[in-house]
Order: sequence, then structure tokens, then C-alpha cells
Amino acid sequence: MENTLSIFPTMEVTRRTVIETGTTALLLSSLPRGALAAETEQAEPSDISIELRVNGHLHHLTLDPRTTLLDALREHLALTGSKKGCDHGQCGACTVLVEGRRINSCLTLAVMHDGQSITTIEGLAFGQDLHPMQAAFVEHDGFQCGYCTSGQICSGVGMLAERRQGMPSYVTADLTQPLAEMSDNEIRERMSGNICRCAAYPNIVAAIKQAMGEQT
Repeated sequence: MENTLSIFPTMEVTRRTVIETGTTALLLSSLPRGALAAETEQAEPSDISIELRVNGHLHHLTLDPRTTLLDALREHLALTGSKKGCDHGQCGACTVLVEGRRINSCLTLAVMHDGQSITTIEGLAFGQDLHPMQAAFVEHDGFQCGYCTSGQICSGVGMLAERRQGMPSYVTADLTQPLAEMSDNEIRERMSGNICRCAAYPNIVAAIKQAMGEQT
């Protein structure tokens, strides 16, 4: 018996510890049933109603304000073309166009884009006709496993729009240079936020150059 008791740490029981323990137990027992759970539930954020115009269609959504734009598209609108790769804004697989500008949809909250126009890979085609960037990717085999392809294509479309608007990149030598003459190095720099783990980069550059020539 002595050996069994010796494995437990000794604790000095004083009048103070008895009073403190009893007071705590009394306070907890006096709370209404479920009070602690109710307080926790009230601390959760309330859902927010927003409107998103996605690929030309207006959607009314009620979302947890912490919902990312990517999750809103995939989980609430069933638009699964935008992929969740790293979920940290490092791979570009989730790239979509918001008001014509490319963004990583995993890094932004859906409520931040209330009332805005969003284009995903599903909305790029013109009816049965592929977007020039989509057609170029098919022609030049700009994909292998295909997981990053939707983000690559949306980023390519957004990148050409940025270049037409006169936005420079780190390696831009001359913004007055025609769009069709943009160098391979500049294309690679502007697309550096989109990772292809299959390493189809030469084909991606070739596809963008073809689409670039068709859109000038």
C-alpha cells in the first residue's frame, strides 16, 4: 500500500484550498443547464448574405463570414474547376478573375466580393467555342495531370489583360513594346505565381504566346 501511494505527488490540503475548491464548484453548479454551451455558440460569427455574379449568373448566398471565395465557389456553387492546391496562395491552382483581375481565391473571403463579377474556368468559353487561351493550351499540350491547368489558364488571361493595361513586371524592359512581342522571360516572370508540378512550362509559354498573338 505504501508503494502504491508513493507514486502520486503529495499535495498539502489547507483551509484555503478547501475554500477555493468549494467556491468554484458552487459557482459552476449554480449556472443554468447549457449556459456555457450557449455562450460558446453566441461567440460564433453570424452568417452573412451576399450576392456574387459568377460567370454572368447572379447568386444569392448566405455564408459564414470566414468562408473563402474558393470554398464558396467549390462547396456552395459546385464550380470545382478552381482547384484547392496549397490553400496558402503559393501554387496558383485556385486563380480566378474578379472584375477582370486575377487573384488567388483561397486567400480572400467571399464576403469581400459582395456584388462583384467573378469569372472561373467554367465561364471563359463562348458557348461551345473555347476561349483562345483554352484552345491554345489544348493545341500545345500545356497540361499533363491537369490539376493546375484551370488556374494557369485564368492567370494567363488575367496576365495578358494586365500587360495591355500597361502594368509592368519585374523584367519588363519597354511597356511600349507590342503585346505580341512580349518575351518568353517576361511571360515566365508574369506567370511565376502558378506552379506546374508536372513541369509543362515550355508548353504553357507556347500556349500563352499563341493566345497572345490572337488577342492583339
